[in-house]
Amino acid sequence: MQNSTCLGLFLAIGLYSCSSGSGDKSLQDEASQTTKPNIIYILADDLGYGDLGFTGQEYMETPNLDRLAEEGMFFTQHYSGSTVCAPSRSTLVSGLHTGHAPVRGNYEIQPEGQYPLPDSVFTVFESLKDAGYTTGAFGKWGLGYPGSEGDPNNQGVDIFYGYNCQRMGHNYYPYHLWHNQDSVVLEENAGKNLGLYAPNLIHEQTLKFIEDNQNNPFFLYVPSIIPHAELIAPEEQMEKHLGRYEETPYKGVDEGPTYKIGGYMSQENPRAAFVAMVELLDRQVGEILEKLDQLGLRENTLVVFTSDNGPHKEGGADPDFFNSNGPYRGYKRDLYEGGIRVPMIANWPGKIAPGSSDHPSSFWDMYATIGDLTGAAVPDNTDGVSFAPTLLGKPGKQTKHEYLYWEFIEQGGKQAIRKGDWKAIRLNLNKDPNPPIELYNLAEDPGEQNNLAAQHPERVKELKALMESSHRPNPVFKLYASEIAAE
Repeated sequence: MQNSTCLGLFLAIGLYSCSSGSGDKSLQDEASQTTKPNIIYILADDLGYGDLGFTGQEYMETPNLDRLAEEGMFFTQHYSGSTVCAPSRSTLVSGLHTGHAPVRGNYEIQPEGQYPLPDSVFTVFESLKDAGYTTGAFGKWGLGYPGSEGDPNNQGVDIFYGYNCQRMGHNYYPYHLWHNQDSVVLEENAGKNLGLYAPNLIHEQTLKFIEDNQNNPFFLYVPSIIPHAELIAPEEQMEKHLGRYEETPYKGVDEGPTYKIGGYMSQENPRAAFVAMVELLDRQVGEILEKLDQLGLRENTLVVFTSDNGPHKEGGADPDFFNSNGPYRGYKRDLYEGGIRVPMIANWPGKIAPGSSDHPSSFWDMYATIGDLTGAAVPDNTDGVSFAPTLLGKPGKQTKHEYLYWEFIEQGGKQAIRKGDWKAIRLNLNKDPNPPIELYNLAEDPGEQNNLAAQHPERVKELKALMESSHRPNPVFKLYASEIAAE
């Protein structure tokens, strides 16, 4: 069953062929000079656009991320690959948007893992390995169950430590983590014991990877599980936040078959826990930067920080209280801006000038950008556009997308497209193959409050046609009612 499905998916996405970067040798020369740059890509989990100090957050202190942004470049119009975990990560590693990407939803495989990336995808990890990089991934994977073709070690990751399965990544005191192909049993967390906080274990291994690879170029992918529900932090992180907020206790799963296997534990102080978790994430980012400084690697390392989608409302989380989505409408699982517009910082001392950029960009651009900066091979059929010229202060060389496209198979099926300042959304595609389109002008209405579809029928027609041409049928992840009926 799985083999035939994977074959169909292989045929659907086509063979990958590759070329080296964008072909602009001057960008590669400026980026690398005499040594290949290290790249660290830190991915928060469900962190909203407004959850950081420098984006307006009033309740949480994020001094390290604020400094990273102040000393680097903040992209004000950066978009995640999707509005939930697995497809967002799929676009990142494949360079394909969700109309073409092999993974477009959170498809569970029991007892542990998600639907796998196929072998036919030449991932960014494989590309960088071929270019002489050591690759590491520390945190949550979610792109293939252990031992599958989508297992991180089978997709170009030299060293993996963390959660293979994003469902198990709901829990912060898990029974086990994965170190490559070894299941590392955490005896201290047996039963109801809360002995070892997984983000701390993963962070220790992240720092060790930097130390172990200080003498060779490396690509370090850090997909943290913070601040995804469940809402829980070690006591020493919680102490200073207790009593600061009016709390509504969350009643979760404290026993039974899903306890520590996907179910969120109860939390008496969910707001305090959320703040403690975000501040812990900030501290860990600071310690990564400190490690680079200690080893003399900072000036040869590009550090990128972003989030996989908008803020969640699970496990007792309260994004409205924290204004987690900032000025934007929507949350995780929405294709409104609040579900997909995410904070993104790029920091590289001496290479990236401090400031901000309004260049519209997306997760699937990262692969092409890395190719430009390192000379690593990039698939010819990528949907990405390198934003290396923007990073390196060469805006005149910056190519822009004609449009950005998303689709989401859950909640009835959704599509969104942005072309220039215009954004179109349509919903309930599983029930109606031709649902009404909502149209927004993001320059005038970034909160997407005023649907202008009736006033601009030609614009609606144009964007509808682009939506339809951007969707390539996928044998596993169905979008339209006609695809489901034909199953």
